[in-house]
Amino acid sequence: MEDIQARVQNAVNSMITQLDQECLRKMQGDMYRCGANCCDNVNSNMEDVHRCIDRCSEPVNRAQSLIQNEIQMFQDRLQRCALDCKDQVRDRMNATDMTQYRGELESCVRKCSETHINLIPTLMKRIRETIAVQSK
Repeated sequence: MEDIQARVQNAVNSMITQLDQECLRKMQGDMYRCGANCCDNVNSNMEDVHRCIDRCSEPVNRAQSLIQNEIQMFQDRLQRCALDCKDQVRDRMNATDMTQYRGELESCVRKCSETHINLIPTLMKRIRETIAVQSK
């Protein structure tokens, strides 16, 4: 079961790294440049500068929140699938042959994991598209 968890975790980590490199880093650079421009405006008072900086950080904050929410929903779906496997096995289980049912549980959870790993490209596409729309 640990190998299954490791595969899912590696796939999610890879997705996060890719999103960071493809989307977030540029957005963060833009945010810092925008904030620096806010600070360069000597005619603005302190409150205006702070509001300007806050506006600069909004796109990055929205993108990070979107990514966190999507990952949480992904993990929730995977957990529900694994719990469903557990319930299915428990409903058929008897105390005489626990090893057979353990194998069935692992097989079901493995299938859930594979299904969810295969969903990651679609998830990434949806996140990228939403970030692109929100950035405009």
